[in-house]
Amino acid sequence: MNTGFAHPFTRTDRSPLAMWWWTVDKLTLGFVLLLIFAGLVFSFSSSPVAAPKVGIANEFYFTQRHVLFAFASVGLMLGISMFSLKGVKRASVAIYGGAIFVMAMLPLIGHTSKGGRRWLDLGFFSLQPSEFLKPALIVLVSWMFAEGQKGKGVPGVTIAFCLYAVCIALLLIQPDVGQSILITVAFGACFYISGVPMRWIVGLSAAGVTGFASLYFILPHFRDRIKDFIDPDGDRFQVERAAAAIANGGLTGTGVGEGTMKRLIPDMHTDFIYSVAAEEYGLWMSLLLIAIFAFVVLRGLWKAMAMPDAFRQIATSGLYILLGMQVLINISVNLQVIPPKGMTLPFISYGGSSLMAMGLTMGLILALTRKRPAEVEPDDHTQW
Repeated sequence: MNTGFAHPFTRTDRSPLAMWWWTVDKLTLGFVLLLIFAGLVFSFSSSPVAAPKVGIANEFYFTQRHVLFAFASVGLMLGISMFSLKGVKRASVAIYGGAIFVMAMLPLIGHTSKGGRRWLDLGFFSLQPSEFLKPALIVLVSWMFAEGQKGKGVPGVTIAFCLYAVCIALLLIQPDVGQSILITVAFGACFYISGVPMRWIVGLSAAGVTGFASLYFILPHFRDRIKDFIDPDGDRFQVERAAAAIANGGLTGTGVGEGTMKRLIPDMHTDFIYSVAAEEYGLWMSLLLIAIFAFVVLRGLWKAMAMPDAFRQIATSGLYILLGMQVLINISVNLQVIPPKGMTLPFISYGGSSLMAMGLTMGLILALTRKRPAEVEPDDHTQW
């Protein structure tokens, strides 16, 4: 039946671009592009208020930069999505090694902001290497867990834990507790999916809870944030204003550019962009964003479980959990459910490192979930 829609490639075309088109998860790609576009739209509401606060005369300074970072993110995502499985592994090794090196140098050359030394000032933008480290680590530990399953003498579990330990140690030196928790959850999920005995999972969970509790006594910055959040008289200015902005939006919102509470939120264009969208577009937009993220993550996890090999199954699941947990943490902060973590809303928030790292994450997912030639049935016209 002729639907009138012309595909850019014929099914007999075996060029690399055609093979990518017929095997990539186009539905997930479409939703991610939709989220990136939504982030650009929301930046038009936040930038005119955020720019003057930091002394920038150009009201659309952050919007213009957001556009550049968004295009870079999409380019990176599409480029990585064309990688072979071997290419995914090699890229992850290179990114992990580079990120670890830069993070090790941050105590000496890093830029301090918001109580942590997490950024490398490159002039035109500040690079946060931990953002790129997260997806690379998940791919590498998934690879090691899968190798360990084969029972061919490769100490996969040991190597995976060493990779994780180095990462967490450097994060806590910064300190960055939020990213440490996020990575620990995703790592634990990969460990569980790899099929280890339940007693190991219980032991890892107990160690994680103990470590988290000990940070309360070791890191003053982390302790103060929790105290301020719990204490009714504590400094909860940002989260209270964010929650007030969401409430002010009501069901249909105040209108594009008409939000008033957003002017009281210092990080409205980054960590609290969700509250800006909720105030100006209303509850329906808030729920729509949650629904899109939920659909992408849950559908991704369902597809990951059907992967034919352990490596792709573990890695895809881990990356989707990484994405889902970051969304959950960011929105929970905006709703005043948990203390502020300094974590962006994927694809939506302003930030060069965040946008490009999310492009990397989705690029890895799209590369891992592409159907390989051996997996395509002869009559599977939807793929080739």
